[in-house]
Amino acid sequence: MKKFMKKLLVAAVVLVVLYATATGGFYFAMCQGPDFFARTMRHLPDISFLVFPLKPLWMNARKGTLRVGDAAPDFALESTDHKSHFQLSSVRGQEPVVLVFGSYT
Repeated sequence: MKKFMKKLLVAAVVLVVLYATATGGFYFAMCQGPDFFARTMRHLPDISFLVFPLKPLWMNARKGTLRVGDAAPDFALESTDHKSHFQLSSVRGQEPVVLVFGSYT
């Protein structure tokens, strides 16, 4: 019985280490760019979203440092027809600019 308990303890420790390593790997992927993150997450089975704390990891990895009232960081966007670009810094100091993050569909 003592050998069984020892094997059970070793198995539990191995599972905890594997779980912690996988969770750390997911957090690392979430801190990378969208392409790397997408390549990583597309391989996960659906059950992973129930087993691992992916939402809290995502919220922490992507929280950023901007606060209400801070100026938006500069960025550039390509038009849908790929013929022109928009850069936020090109309109700084002009009319107020409203940034809407979301979907209109």
